[in-house]
Amino acid sequence: MAKANNLTARKKRHMSVRKKIKGTTERPRLNVFRSSKHIYAQVIDDVKGETIVAASSTENDLGLENGGNKEAAKKIGELIATRAVEKGLDTVVFDRGGFVYHGRVQELADAARENGLKF
Repeated sequence: MAKANNLTARKKRHMSVRKKIKGTTERPRLNVFRSSKHIYAQVIDDVKGETIVAASSTENDLGLENGGNKEAAKKIGELIATRAVEKGLDTVVFDRGGFVYHGRVQELADAARENGLKF
């Protein structure tokens, strides 16, 4: 029962954040999702409704032993920033997905900032 309540609370927080945040073509949305085993990031243009670039800890070429730790989050942050800069994007809106800005979410955000994304 507690898990369902936690998920419901996160969804509620996410919807609250999404009311205020919208990704445009000039400034797309950097969305983060974390599960217990992996972390995922996408840069999304909400006007067109399409994902521009994506990265996740499930990708085999990263060589991660554990996708659910801060080290993996840092690598995903670096990777998403590199891919976004290659596409010509340097400014995004950060969408933490209802998760607390702490731990893995913060590591991903800091790594993305260090590698060229502004938000």
